[in-house]
Amino acid sequence: MSTTVLEGQAVRFPFDNSYARLPERFHARLDPTPVAAPRLLRLNDALARRLGLDPAALALPEGVAVLAGNRVPEGAEPLAAAYAGHQFGNFVPQLGDGRAILLGEVVAPDGARFDVQLKGSGPTPFSRRGDGRAALGPVLREYLVSEAMAALGVPTTRALAAVATGEEVYRETALPGAVLTRVASSHIRVGSFAYFAARGDVEALRVLADHAIARHYPGLAGAANPYRALLDGVIARQAALVARWMGIGFIHGVMNTDNTSISGETIDYGPCAFMDAYDPATVFSSIDQFGRYAYGNQPRIMQWNLARLAEALLPLLAETEEAALASANEALAGFAPAFEGAYLEGLRAKIGLPGGSAGDAALAGELLKAMAENRADFTLTFRRLCDVAEGRAVEGDASVRGLFADPAAFDAWAVRWRARLLEVGGDPMARAAAMRAVNPAVIPRNHLVEAALAAARGGDLAPFEALLESTARPYEDQPGADVLPQGAEEPYVTFCGT
Repeated sequence: MSTTVLEGQAVRFPFDNSYARLPERFHARLDPTPVAAPRLLRLNDALARRLGLDPAALALPEGVAVLAGNRVPEGAEPLAAAYAGHQFGNFVPQLGDGRAILLGEVVAPDGARFDVQLKGSGPTPFSRRGDGRAALGPVLREYLVSEAMAALGVPTTRALAAVATGEEVYRETALPGAVLTRVASSHIRVGSFAYFAARGDVEALRVLADHAIARHYPGLAGAANPYRALLDGVIARQAALVARWMGIGFIHGVMNTDNTSISGETIDYGPCAFMDAYDPATVFSSIDQFGRYAYGNQPRIMQWNLARLAEALLPLLAETEEAALASANEALAGFAPAFEGAYLEGLRAKIGLPGGSAGDAALAGELLKAMAENRADFTLTFRRLCDVAEGRAVEGDASVRGLFADPAAFDAWAVRWRARLLEVGGDPMARAAAMRAVNPAVIPRNHLVEAALAAARGGDLAPFEALLESTARPYEDQPGADVLPQGAEEPYVTFCGT
């Protein structure tokens, strides 16, 4: 079976492929590998329209063939991108897209540019003996969690479609295969810069940096030093991104530099998960044996990743090594205050004290400490606190204090919090509404995600669809959304899915 180009097709993509116009050493050109029996599992109609695509046409057999990798749409220039990466701190000079192919870039009706990439589309020159395929479970997990993150307002890649392949992939056992169509502002990573830096290819570094500026930071092109401005811009976006992760209890799970996007979007939903009980040491990933990417370590690791970007950019930052190092260190020094400012602003909003005094940050920290000591659920504690803020003293307090192993720990904190609310004043109803706008009622609970994926592997997509619909409205109270797993359970473990 060969991959063919559709002529006169119903599905048309508004492609303009800027990355494909970069020098050949940036990528390998190849078509996706066709699959046996493509079947559409889920199509994101709203995202398709956002991209200027016709959902009805995508759902036709010709459209599904494109989403499966069996046909290449007109205007596409399929490629696998080259990049390196620090994996758990160890540098791998060549990784690249080993099971993903970038079809091209579409320009949406409003002029915004997006990558359209197929994950699980077959082997590439970067596959390192892998089969280049993806299993159904990881594809649906990424679809579900990335769309939930988008609904939560977190910068993220998106899922356009999931397609079953009609083939099996072999990991520890045989699993049903699938292809995910991922949409991103771009797939340029910290590892993209490290790839050329490791080869001493300063010309390629400059070309890539100019491309990243033009695509993501066009206002920096006229800066006195646009490459330092690029570094500052990436640092600012990543500081804000990790602050958002921390504010919703999200754990990425594999924060390697090849999974750190220049655009500031969350990318790669392999061993990710959301915390139930609050614990900064929480780790879900099966391969993170020493907790490098634990929840509480995420800010530190992001700063480490950004230091690797700064190292790669050194030849562009200044004419002398000494001046370049000084510039890089100055830029990196801005991460901590940027993150802490965004994180504390988020915490203040979560407890109904936005823009308050320095003492409010300490008050929020005291709540987190009590939550950690008492295994209180992260999401429900903050959501139910909204009821207390509204003035439902008896009912609200009971719903929150019941989450603490020692309810008196919440009671002691609530006395200080109420005193601060009285000091600030304001309409309790308005305060509670503002809190509900930042404290989700619904997240992709781990036990629900696993149940949905298990059912999907057995051919039943109803639980997946129900969870997808629920998490699309995260700030709405929904019946049953606050049900937690019952009884003693084994520690929850997630896997990369590669």
